Parts: sequence; C-alpha cells; structure tokens
Amino acid sequence: MITSKPKTHSETSTPKGSPVRQLSVFLHNRVGALMALVKLLTEHHIEVLGLSLQDTTELALVRLVPSDPETTEMLFIEKGIPHVVCPVTAVELRETDHSLAHALSALLSAEINIDFSYSLFVRPAQHPVFVLHLDSPDIGAEVLSSAGFKVLMQEDLSR
Repeated sequence: MITSKPKTHSETSTPKGSPVRQLSVFLHNRVGALMALVKLLTEHHIEVLGLSLQDTTELALVRLVPSDPETTEMLFIEKGIPHVVCPVTAVELRETDHSLAHALSALLSAEINIDFSYSLFVRPAQHPVFVLHLDSPDIGAEVLSSAGFKVLMQEDLSR
C-alpha cells in the first residue's frame, strides 16, 4: 500500500500560479489621454480588468490590471510607453466571514502593510475582488489564503 506524505501548511494554503500583474504608466493630464490608452489596448484585444487613477496638475498615474499583461508590456515597449510592472495581490471578498474587515485584520495581525488598493471590474466567481499592493506580497497571499480567502492568480483573470 502506498501512502502519501501529509501536505504541509504552506502546500495547502499557498495559491498556485503566477501573481496578478499590474502595469503602471504616467499619462499627460490632457483630455482623452486615458481614452487613448484604453483604446490602444482594446484594439489589441486586451481588456482592462482593474484601474486606479491618481491625478496631479500635469500627470496622471494609471495603474491597470490587463487581461494579458505580457502582450500589454510588449505593446507598451513597441509604442515607447514607459511603464512599470509589479505583482499585486487580488483577493476575493464575500459578505460573510471573508469580508474586507476580515482580510484587513488578517494582514494587520501579520504586520503586512498595504501601499495602495483598488477593486477590479471583473468578478470571476461573482464576488468582489480587491487588489492590494503589499510590502510582502508572498507572505500576504499566504496569510490571506490561510485565513480562508481565495487569492486569485493571473490565470484566474486572463482570458
């Protein structure tokens, strides 16, 4: 009889797959600049799944989660659009014990800082999805998974 070794805590709670990738770009604060960026992506069959916009007098910082981050990055390189790619943590929330307050509590208890956050437009399982840029993304994902939250991977969002 073959018996398998019991799974360790990290094997059962760590999400499998690639982290969700966010691309950040600066746009000149001009009428239609965001529309031009979204139109460029749409023309290449890339959907904007999540977006955060921070406006200043001359520039706007656009953080976006695209449906195809690799193609988006290649397109930005091809078009000469300066950008930064960084992993973010996407966590599925629910109204019960997997609410925003519970997610924040889990991160607080692990002393993980949130640099910024926003929600996604898409809801793969019909639940709200919260995007977090954490100071310790791997540990944050593990903490949230251990607390019972579903941490989404890029494969869960890409089409």
